[in-house]
Amino acid sequence: MNMMNDPVGRRAVVIGAGPGGLASAMLLRAAGADVTVLERSDRVGGRTAGFTQDGFTFDYGPTFYLYPQVLREIFAACGRDLDAEVDLRRLDPMYRLQFDDGRTFDATADIDRLTAEAARLSPEDAPNVRRYLETNATKFDSFIPILQRPFLGLGDLMRRDMLAALPNLRPWSSVDTDLKRWFRDPDLRLAFSFQSKYLGMSPFKCPSLFTIIAHVEYGHGVFHPIGGCNAIPQAMARIATEMGVDIRLSEPAEEIGFDGRRATSVRTKTGTIPADAVVVNGDFAGTIPSLIPDARRKRWTDARIAAKKYSCSTFMLYLGIEGRLDDLAHHTIFMSDDYQENIREIDAGLAPEEPTIYVQNAGVTDPTLAPEGHSTLYILVPTGNLSGKVDWPAIAPAYREKVLDRVSRLSGHDIRPRIRTERMLTPADWQAQMGIHRGATFNLAHNLGQMLHFRPRNRFEDVDGVYLTGGGTHPGSGLPTIFESAKIAARLAGDDMGLDPADYAIPDREREAAE
Repeated sequence: MNMMNDPVGRRAVVIGAGPGGLASAMLLRAAGADVTVLERSDRVGGRTAGFTQDGFTFDYGPTFYLYPQVLREIFAACGRDLDAEVDLRRLDPMYRLQFDDGRTFDATADIDRLTAEAARLSPEDAPNVRRYLETNATKFDSFIPILQRPFLGLGDLMRRDMLAALPNLRPWSSVDTDLKRWFRDPDLRLAFSFQSKYLGMSPFKCPSLFTIIAHVEYGHGVFHPIGGCNAIPQAMARIATEMGVDIRLSEPAEEIGFDGRRATSVRTKTGTIPADAVVVNGDFAGTIPSLIPDARRKRWTDARIAAKKYSCSTFMLYLGIEGRLDDLAHHTIFMSDDYQENIREIDAGLAPEEPTIYVQNAGVTDPTLAPEGHSTLYILVPTGNLSGKVDWPAIAPAYREKVLDRVSRLSGHDIRPRIRTERMLTPADWQAQMGIHRGATFNLAHNLGQMLHFRPRNRFEDVDGVYLTGGGTHPGSGLPTIFESAKIAARLAGDDMGLDPADYAIPDREREAAE
């Protein structure tokens, strides 16, 4: 593989230096293309970017990593070893759920310990834990080829891998309904279904396919990258630069240029860059309308984009505090006492009255994030997106107090007097500062009408020469699936540019499934 030259004279422009954009850039460069990455921000990572404030380091978005196999393949295609480039620490327990009455559930990949945890919530359901996880592993194995290939038309829904997987997918069921086959206790079902929040959806509405997220955790582990999740895009950007990729920060793409239907260039404030392929990694609903005029888009018009369903948003507090909280788990989810009401409020676009709250206390694992004797707390509250018309600038100060009251009560620590630095992001800030449509931090919702062929395609269907990666395209949100989308987009762009398929890190099973 020739990673430092441009033997075929093909040029690719990648818009957005998020994880999907960086992975696409690495793969296309590994295949021989000349690659330029344009990033509107002053840092790489997109929603996986980080920031440092008063000596404390925080991730803006994702705070743990799942299923590193896909990223290992991308690094290997570039002649690199992920585990040598990023220090990934597997967590055990993976996280703790704490219910409002003080009961806890420590999620662990040790099945005997996990069964004992389940027995503390529901002794009669606990014997089903092992069989549930085994069944979910079978479901995952049947669906992984579908996550690894593009859906470019209705015919892709009828391929052999899809038909073979359907009996395992139970598309007519929600995650919670599917779990009722195994667990009668609602709290135990919640312990195995809250992961639908990773997609910004409710377990009562999320298609049952997504019980596979629990298998990804229990079967493959939950990892913390030392330095925070932003250490992953930082390593990718460094490797891409060493390979010869031109990464331009603080240089947003302003418009894609066309010759007929075909994209031929990208214009920025500094000039126009010729392109044989354009890979778009920005927030789909916020980026595509600004780059491609509505008149050029037949399927994904502005009206069609506006009519789509979007994920929830999040209210964020990033706190640098004095002292350590060694009795607080690395990841803790404080569950609302009335989870269904919490979900109803989120679906209505509201700020929940009694929110479920996720807290990352990474200092118990990673001393690099805070000055000695201090800790970082990352606090995330799922909320409605901006469709709910909540006046976030007006309510944010009071909502901060509500969240800090709840965290202090449930953790047993009075947080306020220990705060030494702080940053807050509301759903309105996600839109204004990060360019995320409606502040929907998990992108387009993952209902059945917005998955597979019905999601914007990796080879964008409205024009030629434009490819999509990221949470707004197939296979969907979450870092592992975003990296899969990058592999698909890079393969499609590379094939269309005539690059040597032998230079791709795409296992034969993926290419065969796509044919």
